[in-house]
Amino acid sequence: MPSALDTPQGAAELAESLLPPLGNRWLHTQAVAARAVEASEALPENERDLLVAAAWLHDIGYAPKLRDTGFHPLDGARHLASLDAPDRLVRLVAHHSGAVYEAEQRGLSAELAVYEREDSPVLDALIFADMTTGPAGQRFDFDRRIDEILVRYEPGSEVHNAISKARPYLGAAVERTLARLGAQPM
Repeated sequence: MPSALDTPQGAAELAESLLPPLGNRWLHTQAVAARAVEASEALPENERDLLVAAAWLHDIGYAPKLRDTGFHPLDGARHLASLDAPDRLVRLVAHHSGAVYEAEQRGLSAELAVYEREDSPVLDALIFADMTTGPAGQRFDFDRRIDEILVRYEPGSEVHNAISKARPYLGAAVERTLARLGAQPM
């Protein structure tokens, strides 16, 4: 019997059913989940599994069979909602890593707004895990990760513009998570 999607095991199983053919995206996802396990120490025990599950699922919207809008946070959230995943998990995936900024660039703000964004230590820790992990699973500090994204995506592109605008928001989430962890180097 499959695990619930809001458990690390159930989320990992779903991610593994969709992402391995995407190569580096799968490597990135596995590393973000591992980083989320580390960052979960910044959270109350009852929220740790949710964080790790969201980390496993944050990029499932890149899976070709889930592609609808071409905006992976929205496509992933819609898929999870169609599977009756817990609402909070769906919302975390929808809003991971400053998705609101890219939604604005893509003209998808209204579609993303269907999923209310929570401002919480869990979302901060998810952003931390994603924004300190490179595209092939490398460990990066925040500035190196942002710089890598800005190099990978052409100036003027939706992602480049969104990350440029989101940088202060994302940096603040990373800093809050580090503070919750007691500023232990990770």
